Formats: sequence, structure tokens, C-alpha cells
Amino acid sequence: MEKKHGDVFTVQAGRFYITFIQDPMSFGAFVKESREKLDFTKFASHLVRRVFGYSSIQNDHEILNASSNRHLKGDGLEVMTQAMMVNLQNLMLHNVESSSDQVTWREEKLFAYCYNIVFRAGYLSLYGNEPFDSKISQEKAKEKDRAESEALYHEFRKYDQLFPRLAYGVLPPKKRREATKLLEYFWNVLSVQKLKGRDNISRWIWDVQEGKDNAGVKEDMITRYMFVLLWASQGNTGPSSFWLLLFLMKHPEAMRSVKEEIDKVVRESGQEVKPGGPLVNLSREMLMKTPILDSAVEETLRLTAAPLLTRAVLQDMTLKMADGQQYFIRQGDRVALFPYGAVQMDPEIHPDPHSFKYDRFLNPDGSKKTDFYKAGNKVKYYTMPWGSGISMCPGRFFATNELKQFAFLMLLYFEFELINPDEEIPEIDYSRYGFGTMQPNRDLQFRYRRRY
Repeated sequence: MEKKHGDVFTVQAGRFYITFIQDPMSFGAFVKESREKLDFTKFASHLVRRVFGYSSIQNDHEILNASSNRHLKGDGLEVMTQAMMVNLQNLMLHNVESSSDQVTWREEKLFAYCYNIVFRAGYLSLYGNEPFDSKISQEKAKEKDRAESEALYHEFRKYDQLFPRLAYGVLPPKKRREATKLLEYFWNVLSVQKLKGRDNISRWIWDVQEGKDNAGVKEDMITRYMFVLLWASQGNTGPSSFWLLLFLMKHPEAMRSVKEEIDKVVRESGQEVKPGGPLVNLSREMLMKTPILDSAVEETLRLTAAPLLTRAVLQDMTLKMADGQQYFIRQGDRVALFPYGAVQMDPEIHPDPHSFKYDRFLNPDGSKKTDFYKAGNKVKYYTMPWGSGISMCPGRFFATNELKQFAFLMLLYFEFELINPDEEIPEIDYSRYGFGTMQPNRDLQFRYRRRY
């Protein structure tokens, strides 16, 4: 059952109602409301228990936010950028090093390639590398990293494809058994004890583990949380990188502008890419000098990121809209935003909203554009790929960095193109509405080769 009233509409979901706020000028009423009235953690706790088998503790969100602020933004992000760079170059370049391969085109499926590389590099950057010493060389350790992360990725994709129905609680018994076996696999690979034997584990992972331990969480439950973090940190960046590369290939002007920007940043850093030369040291400082790439990334997320922001109503309350309308909301019900439909695809805020415009988020002088309007009024929440308020993704800076690093290195080291340049952009898989970046309903073939 659905009821519409001006800027909100209400749907019945079992024993409670969900009220969706549609007017972006009224989003502040949702985002800024106190946790005593609208609570995110109750919904999140239920979801992670159903999907990941993890039982939340009271200060889970605080532990995660504190660790993320220390290690996934600011100075901490510099360390993560270096780790991600090393792992990306290990995975992207190891099989195209010889001079003969420079002119040989390699064909791959685009979505599979992007998700594979970005997921594996992110995993190794967060959860560490195979140790090397006098018994195992550094190159052998890198080979083990590639093999182990490849196996992990394929199991992750199996779980990822089950995720939407698992989250909605509609997975058939046979598939549920498959999900349980996959969970046990990840709990084994990501166990606290096994991680102790790896090198270069991120401070973020150590910090979260320590916070859980200090809070009295048992080791087996901390291990389960390690998979929660893997999915949360790596489940969206791979698909996002697919859309970004696809949009660049379908829009030559965008590809040319971003590539020129990247080449300029490398030159200004005093580095050069040449056959037999050293690999580029891609620093966070370099990634902060790419406004055109930034705009292309933000436009990609506007078009493909569709999170559902949900809050549990803890007490009877009144929602006040920007136009003065008020709506009574009952305790036990839910309030939600779906920014993809309400903002990101609004033609008044974003003209021609279904088109990829790489410079949509750039001012004429090349600075970041943040002024967007609806009915003559400036819109504060003009795109919300990371959520907002208490539920805003704490790893958004690291995730953005991952996405930019991958695109930067692809454009720096490779020429790439669609096998069929006229092939239509795939439709999205609508079953993933509400869970972050959407995935395509089919893959496309592309080819790539070294530029130098």
C-alpha cells in the first residue's frame, strides 16, 4: 500500500510503514534529526546480523568512525595511498612488462577486469601482504599475493551476487546454504590469528580489532566483523571503476581531458613514464591536483550510486518540511531518503540527468562546482553517493582514492578501448537499488595495451 502527500510518500512494509522524503530542500529534517528520534544503528545492526552473521555491540559505529578518521583520511590516507599504489601496480603490470607486450592488445571483460583489480588491490592494502624473507623472495611473495587475492575475489563475487536477496531475507534454502559456506570461507581467511601472520596490515584494521577487543568482543565475532569491513570497503569501488572507465571510453572528449590532466600531474611531479624506467610513485598530493578527474568521478557516482538511507523512528515525532508542511511519524516506523531518484536524477538540479557530463562538477575557472539550484533555491544535498549524517560512509575518502588511483594508473600506463565502440551502455541491475553503486546487467568486451 502506498500513500502520497506532497513531498513525502508512505509505503507499508510488513508491520511498519516507511515514509520517504522526496523534496531535497527538506533533507535536513532527516539528516540533522537527533538519534533519540531517528536511529540508524538499529537498522544497520539487523542487516549485518542477517547478512554477515555479526552481532553488533552498542558502540560499534563509534569504534569504526574513530578508526576511519585516524587512518582513512588526512595523514592516514597518505599511508593507504602508498599501499594501494604498490598493490595496484603489482596486479596491473606484472603480466605486461616485456617490450613485446607493449604493442599486443589484451582483451578482457570490462566489469570483471575492473572489479577484480580494484577489489584485490584494496584487499591487499587493508589486510596485508604475504611476508618475504631469506626463505621466500619478494617476487615469490608477490606471486602468492596475486594467487590468494584472485581466489578470494572469485569467492567474494559469489557472495556479492547473493547479497541483495540475502539482505531482503528472500534467499531460497539451497542458496542460503551456499551463503553460509561462503561466510565460513571468509571467516577462515580473515581470522584474527591468520591476519597476525601477514605483513603491512593497515593500521585501520589493527585499530578496529583493538577497539573490539577492548570492548570485550570475542575473537570469533571480531573475525566475522573483518568480513563486514571487507564487503563495506570493497563492494562498491570495483563497480564504480567499471562505470568510470566505460563513461570515459564512450565520451572521447572526457577521456582526452582527463588523460591530459594526468600526464601534466606526472610531469609536474618530476617523473616520467618510459620503457624500462621506474614505476611512477603516485602520491596523495598528486591525486589532489586532478579537478577534472574529480568531476568525472563525482558524475559517475551521481549516475550509478543509489544508496537507501533508512532510520528507525524511536518515538512519535513530527517531520517539518521546507515548505512548512508537517507530517506525523509513529514510533516503530521508518523514515528514508532515496537520493538517486529525488536528487541525482532531478532534471531541475542536474539538467539532462541521464547523460554523463564529465565537467558537470566544475566551474568555468576549473574549480569544484558546489552551487546547484531547484526552484531558484540553492540545494545543499545535490548528490549523496556516500549517504549523509550519521550513516555517511566513514571510508569514503579511501574509496574515492582507490577509484582515482585505478583510473589514474589505467590512463597513465595503458591505451584502452571498447571492442565495439558503438555498443550501448548496459542497463543497471535494479535488484541492487539501495545498496550503493549499482552493477550492470551485462558485461562488455574491451582491450588494452601499454602506452610506453
